[in-house]
Amino acid sequence: MFGIDSSELMLIALVALLVIGPKDLPKAMRWVGQWLGKARAMSRHMRSGFDAMMREAEMEEMQKLWAQQNEAIMKATALPENMLPDLSGPVPAEPSHDPWPVAPPEATVETPPAAEAAPPVKKPRKPRAKKPAATGEAA
Repeated sequence: MFGIDSSELMLIALVALLVIGPKDLPKAMRWVGQWLGKARAMSRHMRSGFDAMMREAEMEEMQKLWAQQNEAIMKATALPENMLPDLSGPVPAEPSHDPWPVAPPEATVETPPAAEAAPPVKKPRKPRAKKPAATGEAA
């Protein structure tokens, strides 16, 4: 983690044993362990905060990109204003004109009437082979 070799770690442990003493060394090690745990928890919390901020920034960027693409698609596929009927006011009982454009007669395609489909013919099943009867003697 900090680049401490085993020989350096042994030297630190020996100095700690001499300075702190064998009586207080377990208390000191417990105290160091608690502080290391708190430091790890804080770094984990900061890391999760940074990750959340990065996800939000990426999400905002994706939303902007989506909005630009959506706007470009809407502009590319927009219908002229006179193609849609005006539905802002009351609708008359009998319109004097057809608000929807009518397709020219040559554009219509006639479909032939559907042929009546006969139900599928089922093939007769082959009879199952009979199993030979058991002798009935148990061992």
